[in-house]
Amino acid sequence: MRQFDVIVWGSKFDEPGFTPTPPFTDAALGWFFGNDVNEGLEKSDAEWIVISHESMNIDRDFLNDLAQAISGFPMVDAFAPRVHCGESFKGASILDSKTGFKQIPDHAPLRFVAAPCPEIVAFSRRIIQRTGRIDTDLPLTEAIADYSLRMLHAGGKMFSIPYLVARQGEPAPLEQDENALLVSLFKSLGFWKSFKFMVRHPAATRNLIKNRKKIIEKRDSAILLSKLRPNFLKEISK
Repeated sequence: MRQFDVIVWGSKFDEPGFTPTPPFTDAALGWFFGNDVNEGLEKSDAEWIVISHESMNIDRDFLNDLAQAISGFPMVDAFAPRVHCGESFKGASILDSKTGFKQIPDHAPLRFVAAPCPEIVAFSRRIIQRTGRIDTDLPLTEAIADYSLRMLHAGGKMFSIPYLVARQGEPAPLEQDENALLVSLFKSLGFWKSFKFMVRHPAATRNLIKNRKKIIEKRDSAILLSKLRPNFLKEISK
């Protein structure tokens, strides 16, 4: 079994004739390219899977730092690296009842978080096996956050460590889809935990109501036999 597999997604893979090339190769590393992340998850047999946007620079230094984090925190199921682009850093997020997610401060110490930067995240195989597939009805930026929340119900925990940093080659703003964000919050947190967000985003709420039957079915599946405890939910919230 390989230690790492990397799944790379982005707009380039929709371009006709585009042929992706791994930045480097290693016997302990596999590469999967394309926007069908579930296909990569199904084909991967590595202990850890990194899901990365095409703008990120995945190099040996980052994977060595990730391996060190995994060794240092063996009971953690997922890691949310900080994203470094130019002179700025972007961190993982905690839950916020008004905005959905709130980015942690740049100087934040190591801590558990609710969701990673959408550009990059690392999941263990054991938590992927318990969580299942990524929701393809959501844009990938929100689908990754949705998966992170569903992972909590499967008993997983995501960690942010200041020294685990991934470099971004150039800024690639990933816009937030309010409809998809509300769906992911409602699926994992329910009506009352999502209520303040609904009040501030009426258009997204109308979309939720319109598609409520399918979303409620997904919600019931996500929270079935949930292992998410109220004290931990409080720990990863604002």
